[in-house]
Amino acid sequence: MDKAGQAELADREEGTPEEAPGEGGQAPEAERETRPKVPFWLAQVPYALVLATLSAGIVVVAAAHFKRGPAIIAGALLLAAAFRLVLPKDWIGLLAVRRRWTDLVTCVSLAGLLIVLAWVAPQLSA
Repeated sequence: MDKAGQAELADREEGTPEEAPGEGGQAPEAERETRPKVPFWLAQVPYALVLATLSAGIVVVAAAHFKRGPAIIAGALLLAAAFRLVLPKDWIGLLAVRRRWTDLVTCVSLAGLLIVLAWVAPQLSA
């Protein structure tokens, strides 16, 4: 096979941006035309909200509230999953780590485990 044929085959396997469908089944070109471009700082707001909630949960755990803290952290993970489910990829910033379903399964699973941990953790009496 010549070099031109190999390049064409590589393009077909990898998919060019014009040919690759987006998550909604549309080409990325069509998505850019229908959705407004979001400023970088605004795309980080959902991430900042999740990070602030997570930090609050860690502070509560540090204050020796071993039932409330993991529940707040689980809430932060569920908030991240809700943002990942509802918002488009270019609106969620750093919350988009992997594919959408992988992020959702990971966040919801960890949140469920933390809720179970909060439920079975012994109540410390002062």
